[in-house]
Formats: sequence, structure tokens, C-alpha cells
Amino acid sequence: MSTITLRFLAEPSTVNYGGKVHGGTVMKWIDEAGYACATSWAKRYCVTVYVGGIRFHRPIMIGDLVEVEAKLAYTGSTSMNISVEVRSGDMKGGKLETTTECLIVFVSVDSHGKPMAVPAWTPDTPEAIALAKRAKAQLDASRSAG
Repeated sequence: MSTITLRFLAEPSTVNYGGKVHGGTVMKWIDEAGYACATSWAKRYCVTVYVGGIRFHRPIMIGDLVEVEAKLAYTGSTSMNISVEVRSGDMKGGKLETTTECLIVFVSVDSHGKPMAVPAWTPDTPEAIALAKRAKAQLDASRSAG
């Protein structure tokens, strides 16, 4: 599977002092969706090695329907770049708006934690090709900065 979407309600236990969902909780959801996408693609355990370009556009309110979509954007020999978009909204309104987005990189590992090869992914739509280019550019920029 190259795309996974998780859907659930934002619960009161995730609230911060401002009455909105904690940013850290949103980051946890991003990691969970990314892990599900990476693991289903690699068919083995994967670990998070990088989260970049995280952008919080607007808060998530308690009771909102939350949708966390993780899409495979680019594969290396052992890594998978996953684009994650979080959307939320009041179910009565019927419209979900983007709240958060980022790029997350996972590496497929064996039982000893050594990197393992992953199947190559080839984008096959104009949208997927553009996403792959953005993911590779962001990865290249992070490597040159570090």
C-alpha cells in the first residue's frame, strides 16, 4: 500500500491549556500514520529517522473528525519518504481543512536494527511525480545542511 488514511475523533484527553489538541499529539498521529504506510510498503519493521518541514496551519478542536493521510513520496535503497497531511473539521459542516503537513522518513530494518532494502516506488501520476520531486528536494536540502 502506498497510501494510508487514519480517521478518528479528537478526544478531550488530547486538549492543551488553550482548549485545542496538543501539537505533540498531532506529531504522534503523523508518526503512526507514517509508520503504517512505511511498514505496509516495506513488509517489515521500520523506524523513523527524520521528520522535516512540519507546518501547523490551524488548530484541531476537540470533537473534530481528524484524517491523517500518509502517502509514499519517494524511496531510496532502504528508506521511504512519506508525505503526511492532517485534515480536520466539524462533522456537521462536512468539510475537512488541512491543519498540519510534513515529510517523514522511515528506514526498513531487520531484527538487529540493520537497514534492509525496500521495494522501489515509481510515481505514476503528475501529482505523485511532483510530490516525489518535492520530497527528494527536501531530503537533499536537509542532507546538505547537516
